[in-house]
Amino acid sequence: MASTVIHRADTRGHADHGWLKANHTFSFAGYHDPSRVHFGVLRVLNDDTVEGGRGFGMHPHDNMEIITIPLEGDLQHKDSMGNSEVIRHGDVQVMSAGTGILHSEINPNPDRQVKLLQIWLFPKKKNVEPRYGQMTLDLKDRHNKLQQIVSPDPDDEGLWIHQDAWFHIGKFEKGQKLTYDVRRNGNGVYAFMIDGSATIAGETLGRRDGMGITDMNAFEITADTDCEILLMDVPMN
Repeated sequence: MASTVIHRADTRGHADHGWLKANHTFSFAGYHDPSRVHFGVLRVLNDDTVEGGRGFGMHPHDNMEIITIPLEGDLQHKDSMGNSEVIRHGDVQVMSAGTGILHSEINPNPDRQVKLLQIWLFPKKKNVEPRYGQMTLDLKDRHNKLQQIVSPDPDDEGLWIHQDAWFHIGKFEKGQKLTYDVRRNGNGVYAFMIDGSATIAGETLGRRDGMGITDMNAFEITADTDCEILLMDVPMN
């Protein structure tokens, strides 16, 4: 039977460290809600704002697929594999932490914030060789349609990860409608409203609201205002 769970923006966990303002859709760090630990393999959905010149020093990860989507500003990435890159709005970054990786994330601009989404998925295979990927997307390809940014297939559009998951971003004008077909039997979809409002599977979502959708093969999306939507199509077990 089809079901949905809604997480309104103002019910998320919140942490204010001065230099970092973080909103946690799922339990993370000092925020723990036993009813909001994960959605299938989607473990972390953090909505962060980092002040100029500040950031996260070198820290470890393992056995997690980490996707970073900058919404505004720049983020300097360095890691123990020797990568040193800047990611910006329009870019997407993935890290397969696998057997273990160290990395840092710093806002290189002293006078400008960086805003980003960081998403963690449990991988379908543990202890893989760590891997880094980054690409710049053509933002025109998400105008009134869904642009694929992540998939399981190295030969498909966007970047690939070690999980049967597909991520899409769409930027829609008010009144636009579309049908989303779930990519894999047994997957659910977590919809996150980056901006604006839309009706998704019969529920109205506003800015930074999220909703998990399970046991549906397809659902309708209607843009109630100009809006931007992230869809994360992920295994539920």
